[in-house]
Amino acid sequence: MTDIGIPREVRPSEYRVALAPSGVHALTRAGHRVFIEHDAGRGSGFEDEAYRKVGAQIVYSHEEALVRGKIVAKVARPTNEEFALLGDEQILLGFLHLAAGRRQKIQILRDSGACAIGWETVQQEDGFMPVLRGMSTIAGRMMPQIVGRFMQNDHGGRGVALSGCPTVPPAEIVILGAGTFGSEAAVALAGNNASVYVLDINARALERLGKRLLGRGVTMAATDYNLRKVVRFADAIIGAVYVPGQRAPLLLPRELMRTMRPRSLFVDASIDQGGCAETSRPTTHANPTYVEEGVIHYCVPNITSVVGRTTTHSLTHATLPYLLAIANHGLERAMLQFPELARGVNICRGEIVHEGLKRALGEEARP
Repeated sequence: MTDIGIPREVRPSEYRVALAPSGVHALTRAGHRVFIEHDAGRGSGFEDEAYRKVGAQIVYSHEEALVRGKIVAKVARPTNEEFALLGDEQILLGFLHLAAGRRQKIQILRDSGACAIGWETVQQEDGFMPVLRGMSTIAGRMMPQIVGRFMQNDHGGRGVALSGCPTVPPAEIVILGAGTFGSEAAVALAGNNASVYVLDINARALERLGKRLLGRGVTMAATDYNLRKVVRFADAIIGAVYVPGQRAPLLLPRELMRTMRPRSLFVDASIDQGGCAETSRPTTHANPTYVEEGVIHYCVPNITSVVGRTTTHSLTHATLPYLLAIANHGLERAMLQFPELARGVNICRGEIVHEGLKRALGEEARP
């Protein structure tokens, strides 16, 4: 029997929870104990009673939810105070995004001795990212509502409609990156009749996306020449670049941002990993935008947190096999069963394990 702790998420506008009642039911049915903090699921539409019915124990202290479990399941990266509560016998799982220069958090986590697995770095041998994919898919499909809203006049935008109309051309949307998020955003925006341009260095990724777009968008090599060309005419640019465990590459220096149209929109979906523009800094759902170099910047790290129910169901489906394997057999045997879990370990027993995170910090990785 393994104890699993599920604390309530404390970051602003964070409505998600690590497991839906269906996931808790699978763990308790397998003989494990689940301690979930009071109201942890409320933002996703799950009341305490729904968790009680499937065998969870409700705890009324945030600290208790963090320390009772050998496994601690979270969504968002813990705060410094939450990291400090962890112990050397615990396994932390969540979206950690440690590569974006968060050295203080990393040191607190190293001092705790806990093993920390970042869902965003769990990666299969072929590059498929089984947990991050769901979040990226949802976030990409949210782009029409986000981009459309912040191009409106009442949000400071240029007053451009995504789809245009029979006598007016549609919005020109540029997407940097043809991964899961970028591809889903491209398809969703093209479905709203926007003119979509997608840049990437991966020709195969562009070919796959081109087949999905069915001629409703343009795919381009991400050369410096092409980037400078599209930046000048874009109504909105979406930064969608991601390198597992590493800081996002800087694609848009300040001088290039200055060439964008006044009051155009820049969405930095890479902000979790430090952002792909020199002018990017994290924002919140409560205050999602700011203006820099005449451009509206939307840099919310937890885009999907405001669709908590959909996201929690998706997250539960993706993570439950790993949680069951760790609870049933321990971390080492679980990593033998699922090698992608080993690639997801960021820090363990005080040592930085993930090679990408080591490179981001300028250190040498340990096996």
